[in-house]
Order: sequence, then structure tokens, then C-alpha cells
Amino acid sequence: MIAFHPAAQAPVQTRSTCPYCGVGCGVIIESEGVQITGVRGDPEHPANLGKLCSKGSTLHLTASADVTRQTRLLQPLQRLQRGGATTPIGWNTALNLAADRFTRTIVEHGPDSVGFYISGQLLTEDYYVFNKLAKGLIGTNNVDTNSRLCMSSAVAGYKLTLGADAPPSSYEDIDHAACLFIAGSNAAFAHPVLFRRIEEARCKNPAMKIIVADPRRTDTAEQADLFLQLQPGSDVMLFHGLLHIMLWEGWTDAAYMAAHTVGFDDLKALVRDCTPERVAQVCGLWKEELFTAARWFAGLQGSGTRQPTLSLYCQGLNQSSSGTAKNATLINLHLATGQIGKPGAGPFSLTGQPNAMGGREVGGLANLLSAHRDMGNPAHRAEVAALWGVPAVPSKPGNTAVEMFQAAADGEIKALWIACTNPAQSMPDQATVRRALERCEFVVVQEAFATAATCDFADLLLPATTWGEKEGTVTNSERRISRVRSAVPAPGEARHDWRIAGDFAKRLEATLRPGQPTLFPYPDAESIWLEHRESTRGRDLDITGLSWPMLEEKGPQQWPLREGDARGKTRLYEDGVFPTPDGKARFAALPWLPLAELRESRYPFSLTTGRLRDQWHGMTRTGTLGRLFGHVPEPVVQLHPQDMERRSLKEGDLVQVTSKRGAIVLPVQASSSLGLTQAFIAMHWGSDTLSGRSSTGGVLAGANALTTSAYCPTSKQPELKHAAVKVLKAELPWTLLALAWLPDNSALSRLTELRKLMPRFEFASCVPFASGAPLETAPGQERTGVLLRAAAHEVPDDATLMQIESLLGLDSADTLRYADRRLGQRRSARLEREGASARLNAVLLAGDTRAEHWIKPLLQGRLPAQDYGRRLLMGSAQAPLALPAASPQVCTCFNVNEAAIRDTLTTCEGDPSQRLAALQQRLHCGTNCGSCLPQVQRLVRDSSALTAA
Repeated sequence: MIAFHPAAQAPVQTRSTCPYCGVGCGVIIESEGVQITGVRGDPEHPANLGKLCSKGSTLHLTASADVTRQTRLLQPLQRLQRGGATTPIGWNTALNLAADRFTRTIVEHGPDSVGFYISGQLLTEDYYVFNKLAKGLIGTNNVDTNSRLCMSSAVAGYKLTLGADAPPSSYEDIDHAACLFIAGSNAAFAHPVLFRRIEEARCKNPAMKIIVADPRRTDTAEQADLFLQLQPGSDVMLFHGLLHIMLWEGWTDAAYMAAHTVGFDDLKALVRDCTPERVAQVCGLWKEELFTAARWFAGLQGSGTRQPTLSLYCQGLNQSSSGTAKNATLINLHLATGQIGKPGAGPFSLTGQPNAMGGREVGGLANLLSAHRDMGNPAHRAEVAALWGVPAVPSKPGNTAVEMFQAAADGEIKALWIACTNPAQSMPDQATVRRALERCEFVVVQEAFATAATCDFADLLLPATTWGEKEGTVTNSERRISRVRSAVPAPGEARHDWRIAGDFAKRLEATLRPGQPTLFPYPDAESIWLEHRESTRGRDLDITGLSWPMLEEKGPQQWPLREGDARGKTRLYEDGVFPTPDGKARFAALPWLPLAELRESRYPFSLTTGRLRDQWHGMTRTGTLGRLFGHVPEPVVQLHPQDMERRSLKEGDLVQVTSKRGAIVLPVQASSSLGLTQAFIAMHWGSDTLSGRSSTGGVLAGANALTTSAYCPTSKQPELKHAAVKVLKAELPWTLLALAWLPDNSALSRLTELRKLMPRFEFASCVPFASGAPLETAPGQERTGVLLRAAAHEVPDDATLMQIESLLGLDSADTLRYADRRLGQRRSARLEREGASARLNAVLLAGDTRAEHWIKPLLQGRLPAQDYGRRLLMGSAQAPLALPAASPQVCTCFNVNEAAIRDTLTTCEGDPSQRLAALQQRLHCGTNCGSCLPQVQRLVRDSSALTAA
């Protein structure tokens, strides 16, 4: 049995799947009654073999009773007035209201006046019901997903060249590859468990070559034998240039191309002008690097036999106005060298979300139909209509994500249903997105977490189940279908996403299909999946040989798995036959085009966005845990040290980053991982963590206030990875720092209340933090804190500061205080007695925050403070007593900082591997989830180099 119940009194254990990235790791959930109490990696799941990253290993903490009570949406809520408070209502009332508003809109304005924006974090069964609801019942193709922001360029690239949206490789190909070509992916952060597999494969095969192409020297790039630090947006030119060299040197596989491909002559003519000299100039690389990369990619590292090359790529290629071209031209290299359909070879797109693949399988995008059918194909539309029992499905492609919100902003879409995604944080060009949400006449948000920024714009909020409560399936990057299982019942009145959509659909049917049998006769998730399975019959992703009992007995399975097959296919196209009319792959002759928004004198910086190691998307889940803010504690913009020096910027200075769409203010940080005139901001910082007030009084909306909605014309995926910006020092003379340890049962609620105050300042950030107790310590050892940072042109009113003090517990009689209203100075501190010692429990510094450098580590480090007394209120930049220097955290699981690692390494001997082993034996860093290993290994290398010198 997959779900098993150990001996009495022991926790119940349930096998399920992690809800984060597309690696699709198996997890074993431990639960007691209605409460999830633990999680560990499933050693039998082929995607992770028991490993979990820092996010996955803390999943149980995000499902604690305190987190659920303070952050979850637990009952339907109605907002009678935009910007007003919500009122609880019953499910019947809520669904009747939604059905009435959507029905009236459809009748008065037509089916295309409504839209559904859903999520790659939904299960396949959820996706299927929404797709059928929109396209089968309502008759609109206005159903798109945040996978449009993630994987649509990969889809378009596969279809254009190989004929189908089917990643041909599997994770085990990493073990067979002689060369890994990693482009536009910081897998060490975005797919840590997969990166562990890369590290292990290299240990087994030290001759493996790793090439990384990226504008930033990331932790992934640190592992490269060859790092190509190319200019943003120059990927297509790089790939054309590599092909030019391969042709010139005779490194292509002419026999494979002749037998299995078409269209090479057009491509050959196109790349003729992509000489090494031109490519080096456009990409900012050395010619010698290009020749080395071309030779290694072609599999000619030294031996006479061509060795396999596997490419791994993600958002750096996808999130681009040339996203389809980037994907397709990389695949060109595989076709030209025969690097596909064999162990260790192939183009392998890494999926960003846990079920972006499953959503594509059921046609859950505005231009797709079930089972990878094309909306523009009349036969495909007829097949789907027959399966669903409807006269027809609409032929007009629907609005994709960017188009949908633009249509809502223009008044064309009048009712919008948003499920399991947070567009008020994740979509580009937040000014347009928020205008759309404000103008749309009726907005439904179906969500598990009430803290998502989009909830603030909803007329109707519907509580949904989430990880640990859901039943269904997901598909990971390697086409592997896994079961998701519920370990505990749904909290409050939360319902499964598919059930909410189905119950809503049945109410619409009363008007749109009166007297006819329902299209949604589903008693459970399996019944939905069986209908989906039938839709795949004869398709490239045929799973008619798969069943839920097989998933129960044999575990996760890859597609295709046709009727009569014992197992799915590990890799595709081994026979050289592709799902095209003639069975041959197509070369894509697509030119290199510049970025949608070029740097210029007014906007001289290239802004890149990307992921943090310990955070996920908009942080509605990971943001509930202070321990996941240890590695990167607060929002920053990173610049090259020389760019900071030229602009007289110091570490921690506030700067205003401005694009043509908006501006944000945040601290600056030096990073040599960037090229000159480049900037980096993590994508996770939305308006709930990074906000403030603009010069016109509007609310600043986080990192995506800056990004552009310009998109690839084929995939419609926006260029989230690049925007032209200017960076100027922010002249905000009044500053504030407030932080406190708070009770677990109220810390997140107070964090929410503090975030409501952020628009009162020109700059504000608000994040949780934690004491950093080792992950495996007993419950109650970890403490939760909240940090608010702000700056303004003028001193705010006393009421605002008093409200902040009250939320941080600084309104008690034992609080030490100093205030000088004339100078705008205010300081408050409260100590907490622990026997003979005292610890600083809460502090507010306003006006003069120079003391942050010693007061902040004094509080967060839980250091003895009884000897400080009223000196805490002095405001001096110099600590009155000596304190250990603060050091950035490296290991989340064991709270190991950089200073401790460097100090320990001074006493470790041997080669780098021996020094690493000795370090881990003493400090345990990197021995649990392993997410910190790339950084630990870098510190070991630095230490070894110093020792050798």
C-alpha cells in the first residue's frame, strides 16, 4: 500500500508529492489526527530518492496549527465594497452569487467577457475541470495559467522543432551525460535536488564537462568547467555561433541530419553570418570560449567517439520576448549533432512549477485543447467536443495571461476567476495588472492563503485546500506522473479546487444547458482523471495503460504508457521518429533579435530577476517561516561593486530603481556575480514584503512594478528576465528599523497588520525572521520574529509609530523609551528576563538608525543584554560593549553561518574533498537537505586556495 499506518501511537505516514518546483520530489507526510507533524523525502520516489531541499524539508512547518489559523482562508468571504472589509458567507450563497454574476455577464456581453486565470500548482484534475468549464460549458478559450509565465516558450520550442510538447529526456540521463550544457538556469537554487544529482554524477564521472551560460555567476555557474557570462538576451546569437563553429570544423552529424531532420539549408544560410568574431562581440565572450563550448557540446571532448550532451534550461531562455527562438535554436544544436534520443543526450527543459506539465497535458492554456491537441485544428476540436458531449468548442484562441489582464484593464473582460495564483505579485507590469483588478466588475479569488496580495482585490474569496489535504496527480519535468494524497482533512470550510469549479459549473448549467445532463458528474478526483486518460488515447502522451491502482502499486510512471505497456518510456525519439507529418524533426531558422527593451542613457542598467534558494514564488507558503529568511533576510538590489563605486553608493544605501512602468526603493548590495551595468532583484519580493508610497500617492508593488509585459509573439511568454532601469540614490533622510520576537500564535497576524502600514512611507520592507534552531530540534525551540524597515522624506505622525510599537509589544510599562519630536528621534526597547540574564525582545529605532549595526544582531542573536540598560537608547553607531561580528547564514537546516565555516576550515587539512568532509563532520552544514552545498563548496575552495598560497 502507498499510504501506510505504522503501529499504534505512531504518526500516520502518507506518501505524496512536494508542491514546489517541477522536479516532483516524493515526500512522506507524518500526521497525528488533523495535524501534519513531519515530512521527509520518499526514498522510493525516482525523482528524488529521499532527498528534499530547504523548502521541501520545512513543508510540515508551513502546515502548523499556528500558520493555518493566521494565514489560511478558512471560509467563503464577500467584499461588498472595493477596498472594504470582507463578510463571511456560506458556500451555497457564495457559489450562487458567482454563478449569477458570471451568467449575467455571459448573457449580456458574450462568453469572451469572462476569463479564468489558474495555476501550475493546481493538480491535473483541477486543471481539467477548469478547462472543461471554460471551453466546454461557457464557450470561451479565455482560460490561461501562470505556466504562461513559466513554460510556454519551452512548449513552443518543442512543438516547432520536435513536433510535440514532450521533453525527450529523463533525470537518469544526467548520470549518462559526458557534457551538461546549462543555459538560463540557476538549478542550484531553482531545482536543488536535481542539482544534487548533477553533483553526484560528476563525482562518479570526474571527466564530465559542465558548461553554464548565464549573465550572472550563480552558484550553478560556480560548478562549471566553462562559464559563458553572456550579455542578457544574446542566447540565440550564442547558439547560432556554436552551430557556425560546428559546421566550420566538421563537428555536426550529417548522417543523422539527413535521416531524421528537414530544413537545415535555411538554418545554414542564417548562421553563416554568425562568425566567432561577431558572436563574441554581441555576447561579450572570448572566441576561445566559443570553440571550447562548441567542441564539448558536439561530444568531442577528446576521444574519437561522439559522447552524449544533455542541455538543461529554464526561465533564462523561457521568460523572453525571443523565448521560442532561444528554445528552438538550442534544440537545433542537438539535432545538428545527433544529441537526442540516446542515454545522456537531449534538450531537457526544467519545469518551474509542480504541475505545469499536467496543465499542458489537459490543454489548460488559452491556445491548447486536451491531450496536446491544437485549437486551430478542426479535427482536434471535434474530438474534444465529442469526448465532452458538447456541440463544439470555440475555435478563437483565448487571451493569454498578459492579454487577459490587459483586456480586463480595457474593460473587455468583465468577470475574472483567479485560482491558486497571485497575479498581483507575479505578473509583469503591476500597474496594468492592478488597474485590471480594480476595473474588472467581478473578481473571484479561489485561494488557500488569505495573505496573497490578489485577495485584496477580490469581490468573492473561496477557500481551497492545499498541500497535505488534496487528492490527485501531478506530472514533473521528466513526464513522470505522481500521486498527490491527503494526509489530513481540509481545515475550516476549505474545499478541493476541482470540486469548487465543478459545483460552480453545475449552477451555470441551469442557464447555459437547461434540462441537459451535467458535464461535471465527478464524485472524486479519480473519476476526473479517468476522463482525462481517455482523452489521451492515440496521442503522443497516451496514458491509457496507466491506472490509479498501478500508481498505488508501482509508484510514479512516465508517459507515454499506452494500453498494454508495462511501463512508460524513459526517453523519447530513440528511433529517430518524431511526431510530425513526415516523422522528421524541423530545424528552426529564427534570427537573433535584440531585447524588447534596450539599455539607453536614461535607463542604463539591465535588470535581471531570479529565484532565491529558500523561497518559492510569491512566498505565500515559504514566507510564513522566518527560518527561510536566514539565507537572504531582506529585499535588496544587487549591483557590481564598480557600478556602486562610480555612483558613490555604499552597501545598504537606499536606491530608487526605475523603469518605464514604475519604481521601487530598496537597499543596494554589492555582488561581483553580476556584469557591469547589470542589476539583480529576486522575483519573490512583492508588495507584501517590499512596498511604500510613490510620489503620486500610489502603492509601490514590489519587483514586478519594474518588469515589462512585452512577450514572445509565438509563446506569448513575457520578458520577465529583463528590463532597462536606472538606479539613483534615494534621498530619504528619516529612517526606521523595528524588530521584535513575537509569540508563534500571533507573529504572522501582526506581520500582516504591519504590512498594511507600509504605504505610509516612501520605502518599507517587512519580513519575518527566526532564531535558527536546527531543523530537527524539538517543537518550541524555534522562535519567530518580525522586522519592519522604512524610510520617508518627513517624520510620520506619532499615531503610526505608536501603532508599530503596539504590534511589536513595545507598548508595555516596562518598555524603555526616548523621544525627541523636534529632531524626529524615537527609540524604544524592551528586555525579557531569563533567570539572571536578560535578552532584548523588541526594539524600535526611528530617525537615527545607526545603532542597527549592533542592536539588530544583539536581538536576533539572543545575546545577553542585561549590561546595556538605557544605553540601548543612545543611538550610537558604536556598540557600548564588544559584540561578535554578525555573519550571513549559509546552512538553513543547522543555522551555520559563514564565519563559523571559515573559522572551522582553518583547522581542516587535506584536499578539498577531505576538508569538506571534516567541516561537515563538525558543523553538519550541507548534510541534511544539501541546498547550501554549492556555497559551502565555494568556501572550501576559497580556503584551499588561501592555504596553498
